[in-house]
Order: sequence, then C-alpha cells, then structure tokens
Amino acid sequence: MGIKINPSDLFYRYPKNHANKHSPKFCGKPDSRPFDAEDLFEVIPMLEAVMDVYGCRDGNVLNELEEVMVRWMPKGISRDQAFDILVESIRELFPKD
Repeated sequence: MGIKINPSDLFYRYPKNHANKHSPKFCGKPDSRPFDAEDLFEVIPMLEAVMDVYGCRDGNVLNELEEVMVRWMPKGISRDQAFDILVESIRELFPKD
C-alpha cells in the first residue's frame, strides 16, 4: 500500500474543484493531461505518487514538495511534467546516501 496523504497533512490549503472530483487522477506516467496545482483533488494524488517513488513518509519532505509546487513549478504543464519536476526536486532536496 502506498503513501496516504490527508488534507490536514498539507501546509497549504487548496480549493476543491468539485466538477473534477470524480475524474481520473494521476496514477503514474504516462499522463499528458493538464496538472492543476490549485485543486486539492489533483494535488493529493500527485504528492502521494512522488512520495511513493522516493519511499518517504517525512512531513518535512512533503512540505518542501508543496513549496516547489506552489512557488516554483510553472503553470499550464502536464501531469507528467509536474511529476518529473517534483521527483527531481525531492532528489535534490533530500538525496539518499
């Protein structure tokens, strides 16, 4: 079973786009659909997937990923691109020994 993130685990609060609540979420590559970093229903599956790849459950890492997503990630990118950016960011921020 993978990492499970609850809204209360997140530092930022994200709006919920109820119109897309039941649409398919990110579950891995390939996924060229647009990524909405301002929709809780998009953010949680993306962050869970990134944390799963790295095998990390550290809340500090989660918060750093949020910072990257909120402050530095370009808008209008695909889910694949968002995933790659976040995975690379976690590797740079918290390298494995």
